[in-house]
Amino acid sequence: MTIATSQHEIRLEDYRPTDFVLSTVDLAFDLDPKRTIVTSTIALSRRPGVDGDAPLTLDGDELEFVSLKINGVDAEPYAVSPDRLEIRGLPASGDFTVEIVTAIAPASNTKLMGLYSTNGVYCTQCEAEGFRRITYFLDRPDALAIYTTTIRANAKAAPLLLSNGNPVDSGVLDDGRHFVSWNDPHPKPSYLFALVAGDLGVVEDDFTTASGRMVKLAIYVEHGKEERAAYAMDALKRSMRWDEERFGREYDLDIFMIVAVSDFNMGAMENKGLNVFNDKYVLADPDTATDADYANIEAIIAHEYFHNWTGNRITCRDWFQLCLKEGLTVYRDHEFSADMRSRAVKRITEVRLLKAHQFPEDNGPLAHPVRPRKYSEINNFYTATVYEKGSEVVRMIETLLGRDDFKKGMDLYFERHDGDAATIEDFVACFAEVSGKDLDQFFLWYEQAGTPEITIASQYEPATQTLRLELEQSIPPTPGQSSKQPMHIPLRVGLFESNGEPASPRAIEGIEADGDVLNLRERSHTVRITGVKSRPAISVNRSFSAPVNVRQQQSDRELAQLARIETDLFSRWQALNELAMRHLVSATQKAGSGEAAPANRELTDCLFAVLADRSLEPAFRAHAITLPGETDIAREIGNDINPDAIHEAREALVAQIAIEGRDLFEEIAAETRPAGDYSPDAASAGDRALYLACMSHLAVASGDPSSPLSLYRSADNMTLFSGALAMLAHRFPQSPEAEEALADFEARYRDNPLVIDKWLTVQATIPGADALARVKTLMDTPHFQLSNPNRVRSLIGAYASGNPTGFNRADGAGYDFLAGIVIDLDPLNPQVAARLLTAMRSWRSLEPSRREKALDALRKIASVEKLSTDVRDIVDRMIGDD
Repeated sequence: MTIATSQHEIRLEDYRPTDFVLSTVDLAFDLDPKRTIVTSTIALSRRPGVDGDAPLTLDGDELEFVSLKINGVDAEPYAVSPDRLEIRGLPASGDFTVEIVTAIAPASNTKLMGLYSTNGVYCTQCEAEGFRRITYFLDRPDALAIYTTTIRANAKAAPLLLSNGNPVDSGVLDDGRHFVSWNDPHPKPSYLFALVAGDLGVVEDDFTTASGRMVKLAIYVEHGKEERAAYAMDALKRSMRWDEERFGREYDLDIFMIVAVSDFNMGAMENKGLNVFNDKYVLADPDTATDADYANIEAIIAHEYFHNWTGNRITCRDWFQLCLKEGLTVYRDHEFSADMRSRAVKRITEVRLLKAHQFPEDNGPLAHPVRPRKYSEINNFYTATVYEKGSEVVRMIETLLGRDDFKKGMDLYFERHDGDAATIEDFVACFAEVSGKDLDQFFLWYEQAGTPEITIASQYEPATQTLRLELEQSIPPTPGQSSKQPMHIPLRVGLFESNGEPASPRAIEGIEADGDVLNLRERSHTVRITGVKSRPAISVNRSFSAPVNVRQQQSDRELAQLARIETDLFSRWQALNELAMRHLVSATQKAGSGEAAPANRELTDCLFAVLADRSLEPAFRAHAITLPGETDIAREIGNDINPDAIHEAREALVAQIAIEGRDLFEEIAAETRPAGDYSPDAASAGDRALYLACMSHLAVASGDPSSPLSLYRSADNMTLFSGALAMLAHRFPQSPEAEEALADFEARYRDNPLVIDKWLTVQATIPGADALARVKTLMDTPHFQLSNPNRVRSLIGAYASGNPTGFNRADGAGYDFLAGIVIDLDPLNPQVAARLLTAMRSWRSLEPSRREKALDALRKIASVEKLSTDVRDIVDRMIGDD
């Protein structure tokens, strides 16, 4: 008997616990690429109070059903389809076992969810709902059980057999096969299950925990790439020590393993004790990885390890609580990176990422709260809002409570909910309890979508030495939320006297203040700050204390003053960035009119002052002289965006800065020119960042490709190689020098797919309408495979998301191209197809002609009859009522 199934909307308010409680799951895999047999034996019982006639309904996805037994006896009645198994007639009370046998085909699993094979290696990805592609199961986060897994395979094809937990048995079988059994003593949901089998090389080490236990560490990679995993191992050990020292979290198994694979939908996955990584976030050496690659490896290794407690030991009750593990763990990995590197530079990087990805999401058709209340496809909610904004919400809790009470709240959370499937309410309640603070209004950060906007007007009264601030908050309408309640916004504010010294006001009235943090709770506040000796420079949202837009009445001169005197380096950068943004928005509005935007002396003087200030770390100076990107400018303009005008305005300012500062750029480049052996440490990476920034400006000033070509030829590490290649390709795309470098790079690295990804991305992001033809040509080379997520992201994803002028062609060809790719890719890998489509999330903000062409492309996708739930959900939300 077959059960018909249909996709439907899942709602938070409909949550209820499972009718059945799991205790143990025994899994047996007989691996074969074409037909793997999976035997799942589940020990369970009815939840107290559940109707004794209630059926057990299990999730499936494209499964081949083989057999079913209850307490060891062939079972009936049941109803089965590839997507569901419903079992009736189960015992009304007591424990019982359900044994289910299914057959799956790993070699033909192009969706890369469930169990699949890639380059001869079996691998799993089960988050969010991939386990149901392996066996019928209660595939939801709150169904926790203790797992024992036995893997059987041909010993020659798969000498390595890995799963969660600790190895408990192994042996040799008939017909050249062998087996290994694993037991994970910690209850977990099915999404944290993992299996890897194949022939891989290994890098081994060990770690002694704070309590003196020895933990074996192993990173598995393709043979011959072991040396490139050394930095990942170092990052892992530093992560383990940091989590002990900062959060008191010790690792809890005898072994911790990482496996790097080349075909993977995500960046990495935190499966208990067996993390599976996209190999781009594991493999690194100076010849193949940039400074940014090293920093990403460090951060992502840490992120997945930190999930051991914030995600694994304490998991999510349901997928609406996704930010409980992801936002919290992003906060933790940000703090780790800040301690490993430069806190100020890390904060700038975080905020740039947030504004580039999450702010547009909040301002478009895909906007949703940090904790959504409904979804059709959970895979589409692994978003910047859940991750990056979720992290900012955790950071605000620390700002409100202070570091000590925040630590106490985290300790209580770990103590109270270890082994639980928890909720956001559980998490926030811990901080309210230890601090005594009322966080009910703050909870709106989890429930309301949209980026709050704070408008600030100031007036200084010399006679009374009083500064008056008029503060007002507003949150724009978002899909499903037309009106919003006032938020509790912690706004860190600094005042600086005319001599540049920080002001020391006597009192702050009209608002709850905690030191320099103003607690906005109402739609508007009138704040009186007394004891301010002269009209101060006002620095608002210092260190980006809240993820908000600030509109403040400040002159260019006041911003320039802050850019020179702010003691908070993030806020110093923020003032300089705002000064540049003002000029770029004005210049964009004049682009094409024949009227040039006047030179902004305040801006150029500040830029050159920061560049020349040797007391500032090079990485900060590199950020400071990097202008807002074209997508940043588009976000600031908001509506009727013309990407060509933005590009024209930005290029004009880059040229002005390059020409005026040529002598200084030459001087700083000479000081920071790399010498000696490559090291990925933060200080060396900062020197290289500043050096490349200066060399890029010098290339613009000279208009001559010979200098970046010389840099390319002399480079001895990938940071310089790829940096010089980008200068040539983006600044001089038609030059023989650019073609020479591109050809040399391809010949040098053609056997290294991860490095070729950089080659693809550099070309996909060459500005201008010609980029599309180049992308299509590259798709026809052996370097591109539509089935490999990394290749798709590095070429098509980079083109659609990272090339504003190339993708947003006036004729709409870029949109039409992406629509065709999404339609072709959807049957193969719907997750990657849906992620690609989000590149068009800001289509409504384009100027009318482009907007209409983008809508046509979206309608083309929507007209396809058989779309995956992933793509259908994204395209329907994007089109909305249009």
